Formats: sequence, C-alpha cells, structure tokens
Amino acid sequence: MGPLEPHPIELIVGLITFLAVFAVLAKILLPRVEKTLAEREDVTTGTLARAEEIRREAQRVHAEYQAALSEARHEAAQVRQAAHEEGVALLAAVRAEGQRMRAELIAAATVQREADVIIAGAELREDVLGLATELAGRILGEPLTDADRARAIAEEFFAEVDAEGVSGSA
Repeated sequence: MGPLEPHPIELIVGLITFLAVFAVLAKILLPRVEKTLAEREDVTTGTLARAEEIRREAQRVHAEYQAALSEARHEAAQVRQAAHEEGVALLAAVRAEGQRMRAELIAAATVQREADVIIAGAELREDVLGLATELAGRILGEPLTDADRARAIAEEFFAEVDAEGVSGSA
C-alpha cells in the first residue's frame, strides 16, 4: 500500500489522534485565545472610548479657554480705554489748573510791578526834591528852609513833566 492507500488502522489512529488534538485545542487553547482576544478587544475599545471622551473634554476645555481669553481681551480693552479717558481728563484738569495758576501769578506780578513803579516814582520824587532843594541852597549860598514852598514848586514841575509825557506819548 502506498501513500495514497493508507491502512485502515493507521487511518483510524491518525483520525483519533487528530480528533484528540483538536478536542484539546478546542477545549483548552481556543477559549484562552478567545478570552485574550476579547480582553484585547475590550481594552482597545475602552481605550478608544476613553480617548474619545478625553478628546471631547479637551475640546470643551479649549472652548472655555477661548471664551475666557476673549472676555479677558475685551476687559483689557475696556480698562485701557477707561485709563486713556481718565488720563485725558486728568491731563485737562492739570492743564486748566496750570493755566489758572499762571493767570494768578501774572496778575499778582502785574499788581506787584505797578505797586513797585508807584513806590519807586514816589521815592524818586522825594529824592529829586531833596537834591533840588540842596542844589538850590548851594547856588544861593544859604540853605533853603521853606520845605513846603520847595515841595509845591517840585510838584508843579513834576505835573508839567507828566503832562508833557502824556502829550508826547499820544
């Protein structure tokens, strides 16, 4: 008998051995393989589900972050605008105060200058009167004792000078 015509006993023993190995594989090995594949399937499916859940959570957090960032930018723009307006108002107030103080200083200086001119004019007239009286006394060779008459003459002279100054200015 050749390889194409097996002995029936060998065929039966081979078939029984095959069935025994198949039964062992089907009863012991295949359930373990199926269990391992199921666990891997669960892990893969669970991981994918968790990854999808994490992705959705990340998108939600990102959207909240973008909204908060937009709101913060809006608030910052409002704060900048308010600060600018406050600065402009403060600058205007400081300028107005400076102008007011400048006007007060100019008015006070003008009043002081006019007072100084009047005082200097009065002192100058007194000095001129004293010098004129002394000079007249030297020319005459005796001191002039009539101060009231000298003052009246000097006042008349100053009135003429002032009148010429006013008519010469006009």
